[in-house]
Amino acid sequence: MQPHEVAIPIILFLVIGAIFLLALFTRHRERMTMVERGLTSDEIKAMYTRRGSCQRDPLTSLKWGIILVMAGGAILLGNYLHQVYGMEEGATIGLVALLVGVGLVIFYAIAGRKIGQTQ
Repeated sequence: MQPHEVAIPIILFLVIGAIFLLALFTRHRERMTMVERGLTSDEIKAMYTRRGSCQRDPLTSLKWGIILVMAGGAILLGNYLHQVYGMEEGATIGLVALLVGVGLVIFYAIAGRKIGQTQ
């Protein structure tokens, strides 16, 4: 067994552990700051319940839907072009970037109209 074959899983678990510890430390520091500012436990609980109960923006779901559909379509088109016409596989990456960009432009146009209607 090569040394890098052993090191990769070890590094993976170390990174996951470091992320977990950083999240715990950040959460603790945030709560200690709230306590230092004099917030009561009821006020702190109210802040966390408000944060979790916020409704999601429907435009965010639309954006991710468009991006994922365009990326999937680009991958399918790239595979089709590779098998039928013998196009290089690297062109698929370019197609993904191109179609995701087009999807973002489409989202920008739709979001601009939606925001304009509400104002």
